[in-house]
Amino acid sequence: MTGSVGPHTGSHTGSPAEEPPDDEAPGYEGLATFCHRPWIPDLADLAARGPDVAVIGAPFDIATTHRPGARFGPRALRALAYEPGTYHLDLGIEIFDWLDVVDAGDARCPSGQTEASHRNIRTKVGGIAGLGIVPVVIGGDHSITWPAASGVAEAVGWGELGLLHFDAHADTADIIDGNLASHGTPMRRLIESGAVRGRNFVQVGLRGYWPPPDVFAWMRKQDMRWHLMHEVWERGSRAVVTDAIAQAVDGCRALYLSVDIDVLDPGFAPGTGTPEPGGMSPADLLRAVRQIALDTPLVAADIVEVAPPYDHAENTVNNAHRVAMEVFAALAHRRRAAAGGVPDLPGRDPHATR
Repeated sequence: MTGSVGPHTGSHTGSPAEEPPDDEAPGYEGLATFCHRPWIPDLADLAARGPDVAVIGAPFDIATTHRPGARFGPRALRALAYEPGTYHLDLGIEIFDWLDVVDAGDARCPSGQTEASHRNIRTKVGGIAGLGIVPVVIGGDHSITWPAASGVAEAVGWGELGLLHFDAHADTADIIDGNLASHGTPMRRLIESGAVRGRNFVQVGLRGYWPPPDVFAWMRKQDMRWHLMHEVWERGSRAVVTDAIAQAVDGCRALYLSVDIDVLDPGFAPGTGTPEPGGMSPADLLRAVRQIALDTPLVAADIVEVAPPYDHAENTVNNAHRVAMEVFAALAHRRRAAAGGVPDLPGRDPHATR
């Protein structure tokens, strides 16, 4: 071929494209940390940096009564979630401009060892909470809330921690198949230990066919409060969540938020161990989580029971990921408001519109 050739604009020549910052790269590129945030698993390094929030994985699922697989939840939430960007439209905030979030790695959960796994979760979560960092724990089955919330209670004051729990199931059984540490028993263990007082333990979204009346009788004796899914349907999620917040924080110094992804209808979250039809929609759950993180002394949260083997098109993974993003966005808004900042377009002050 002869003659001159004009400028070639093919992708294989010329200067390479500049690499974006890690937190702006697509979710399918780079190292699989949560939201591409810095990986800082060592407690001393966390103390030196002093982030606002640390994401912790709890890859444990041997306490599951039906379908196992939640041990793969932490990895899926890091690696498979569609990364939507980091600008929250409703609050008008670039989240990580105002909130320092890091990935603190996983608590070691050796195969088949409940006691060792729970001890490691309690130690890692409690150590981070003791530094004044908000731990956001990604499970794992719901049994991990027992050690995680216990570690937080040790940091903020035993019995001074309220717990707001979104779930299809109460998880307040005494024992299941001989197991005191089942994913159906953690809330009873927390109340029995005194880590959380029954009067400050509030549940939202319960539905279906379990537990039986004797378990609810025990719950009532502890002064627990619950809001069945039927009440959410009748009154609306916003009214129910407002009441639940007031109940959970009454007389408490701090709040722990626990979200079992099966609180969502399985049409939105099929990837979970014990799906129960008739649940919440993501629109309601995400706004409820945002309201809680905006309006309470939130010091810790967990997101549990994501079982990727049963998911479809990462629907469950993405919904669980957005629960964490709502926590981050609300905490970022609070820091900005404390500094005198206001929402950018198209956001609005969440309190001015209520």
